[in-house]
Amino acid sequence: MAASGSGGSRADNGYGSQQPRRRRGPGALGTAYLVIYNVVMTAGWLVIAVGLVRAYLAKGSYHSLYYSIEKPLKFFQTGALLEEYLLIAKYLPGIVPSSVVLTAFQVMSRVFLTWAVTHSVKEVQTEDSVLLFVVAWTITEIIRYSFYTFSLLNHLPYLIKWARYTLFIVLYPMGVSGELLTIYAALPFVRQSGLYSISLPNKYNFSFDYYTFLILVMISYIPIFPQLYFHMLHQRRKVLSHTEEHKKSE
Repeated sequence: MAASGSGGSRADNGYGSQQPRRRRGPGALGTAYLVIYNVVMTAGWLVIAVGLVRAYLAKGSYHSLYYSIEKPLKFFQTGALLEEYLLIAKYLPGIVPSSVVLTAFQVMSRVFLTWAVTHSVKEVQTEDSVLLFVVAWTITEIIRYSFYTFSLLNHLPYLIKWARYTLFIVLYPMGVSGELLTIYAALPFVRQSGLYSISLPNKYNFSFDYYTFLILVMISYIPIFPQLYFHMLHQRRKVLSHTEEHKKSE
């Protein structure tokens, strides 16, 4: 179903040059389940959006707004793991062709950032970079889950399709920037506390340095982000140009 974007839309992949095999749809029961799932997720991210706006209006400041939406953010972002299961179970490809590997990276990176960084390193929760990726995620997910809901119902408004394949141009770099800045802000606290690190000697003869691991995570964005971003630009040209041609033929 479902960018890290992070803060942008998740990559949709074409079937390639080979003749695609006919995919079976999820059936009436499966479709009903998927519609309910996407409606719930859309509503959840709308709750997060409203929570951000209300907190901003109440405080008169955008600083430390994370605390106003912390619980729903954790719940609905973690709920994307179910979405990854649906991809693997081959439900979603019948609706929107997706690259499972790229989608898995985006889902897991967001869940990782939510729990293993922002939740675990309390000191970064007041960083403005957290608001950067939260806003990017929120707008993206409202559009994306609406897109899937209307697609399942075979009644997709052009505005939602356009937003799905256009707003990521800004939202994806915005979300990735927020994610990287938040991880960077967490590094000194992780090093000082030894969070999640395992030192030798121990009975397992194994060591793990979470500080180094976070640096490797940041480095992994370098090859993956351009690949995802340019892939989505390609998909945008493909999808929206096809829509325009279809309109002209009518």
